[in-house]
Amino acid sequence: MEQEKKTERETRDEDEKWVNDSSVDYKGKVPLRASTGVWKACLFVIAIEFSERLTYFGLATNLVIYLTKIIHQDLNTAAKNVNYWSGVTTVMPLIGAFLADSYTGRFTMVLFSSLFYLMGLCLLTMSQFIPSLKPCSAGTTSGMCNGPRKIHEVVFFLALYMISVGTGGHKPCLESFGADQFDDDHPAERRKKMSFFNWWNFALCCGLFLGVTVIVYVQDYVSWGLSYLILAITMAISMTTFWLGRDWFRYRVPQGSPLTPMLQVFVAAIRKRNLTCPSDPTLLYEVPKSQKIQGRLLCHTNRLRFLDKAAVVEEKEKNTTINEQKHDPWRLATVTKVEEVKLIVNTIPIWLTSLAFGLCLAQPSTFFVKQAATMNLNITNHFKIPPASVYAVGAIGMIVTVTVYDRILVPFLRKSTGNERGLNILHRIGFGMVFSVVAMAVAALVERKRQAAAGRQDRMSVFWLAPQFVIFGVGDGFALVGLQEYFYEQVPDSMRSLGLALYLSVLGVGSFLSSLLISVVNQVTEKNGRSWIGKDLSTSRLDNLYWLLAAISAVNLSLYTVVARGYTYKNVDRNKVAAVVHRNEIEQV
Repeated sequence: MEQEKKTERETRDEDEKWVNDSSVDYKGKVPLRASTGVWKACLFVIAIEFSERLTYFGLATNLVIYLTKIIHQDLNTAAKNVNYWSGVTTVMPLIGAFLADSYTGRFTMVLFSSLFYLMGLCLLTMSQFIPSLKPCSAGTTSGMCNGPRKIHEVVFFLALYMISVGTGGHKPCLESFGADQFDDDHPAERRKKMSFFNWWNFALCCGLFLGVTVIVYVQDYVSWGLSYLILAITMAISMTTFWLGRDWFRYRVPQGSPLTPMLQVFVAAIRKRNLTCPSDPTLLYEVPKSQKIQGRLLCHTNRLRFLDKAAVVEEKEKNTTINEQKHDPWRLATVTKVEEVKLIVNTIPIWLTSLAFGLCLAQPSTFFVKQAATMNLNITNHFKIPPASVYAVGAIGMIVTVTVYDRILVPFLRKSTGNERGLNILHRIGFGMVFSVVAMAVAALVERKRQAAAGRQDRMSVFWLAPQFVIFGVGDGFALVGLQEYFYEQVPDSMRSLGLALYLSVLGVGSFLSSLLISVVNQVTEKNGRSWIGKDLSTSRLDNLYWLLAAISAVNLSLYTVVARGYTYKNVDRNKVAAVVHRNEIEQV
């Protein structure tokens, strides 16, 4: 008996020593738990995320100012161009994530896309320093362009969209790569992982804060070219730092296109559409315990029962399937594969009901910033803040929210509810959506007051915009972080980069919807007299637009509540021994 206990303890210690979650180290072997992963690896990941967000928000929040002041576009056109660029930047990750999950791996994709990102920043810098590419004539010293050159517009937008392509591989893969540094099947690491998304967004907001204060100040009052040069150097340094951390990382080996197994499940279910599913789900086909695979097994659920037919074992398949472990994947799928398809199908209603939130988030970087440019920006008689710097108030709101949530609310809720997360993911997202409705209502009230002040030739302080930014920041601390966690956790393990790309696409499609809404609103309101979005703010009625967005968000919140109530979370079968590739086998490879 003592010998058995000793052997069991030694086996447990051996398992504790190694990470058996299908990840590998830099040399392709099973990683040691003590020397890889968790926070020591995440520091390198968060460092490059800080740099990327510093760059992105340093560009995005002041882009509407650049387009109107330097390239001389009207407010309507500039807002559309900002939304188009933001949309492409946050939809491109769908392509980068698919390639990373299927073929390149996340680490390689992050490095490659960061290089492309850096090339775009270098081109952007060149467009400001090379005389033939500059927007102003060679002799201009006033700081304002008399007329933009066509070559400058071409190079400027080419550089911007190169950055979009770089973000396509960088954003979803980096965040999922960071979350991969924690072992889901190790209790201590799993709890740490629940804090990862909070601290990830803390670093994100720190980058945002510096981007919309320091970088934007340099752009407005020193030099656009100098700001782009600072961003390029920062990105180059963070890329090097990320590469130096390669020995501490845990890597996931790509397993081919995740779309093929999904298609196989649908085909198998259709081919067996006339069969009846057994009342006992244990009779459905699952990978035998003796068969060694990568990944985790999922529990059967009663949702989308039609797809279960793909896992029904026909009489003629029983001998070859059970005994020889061979089957036609286009006719028979495992319960786990079926459940993975169910996971993807069930994300669709959540994704759709999150778009209104993305639509609201498109406003701060366009109309809110343009509003700030018409207001009193003076802090003292000798210091004036850039219009885009008011965005920092939202970053502060999100930083405070994330910190309080992770350090105070989660420990309290864990004790009071017994829920390991403290608050269910979808509940967290729903709370954030409530704040977005309130933020748009407050924005409408403030804009109406600003219009009244402008009519009296009076300039309101820019800090009247602070409440709506703070409310948005608090909402982001709930909804944005919740969406990241949801789309990472509630998709198949092999599709986690794609999952985070789906989260980003909420923001991207939201930006496209914002542009579409601007066009529709313009066409409708022009017929009835005064357009809500004119060439400048003095001829616009943004308060009406904000009330419309508040109403859309409120209706959407009701739909989201219905969808969230009926949602079934991913359920990993922790009681079964999910067969994992053995350590020695990986080392031999």
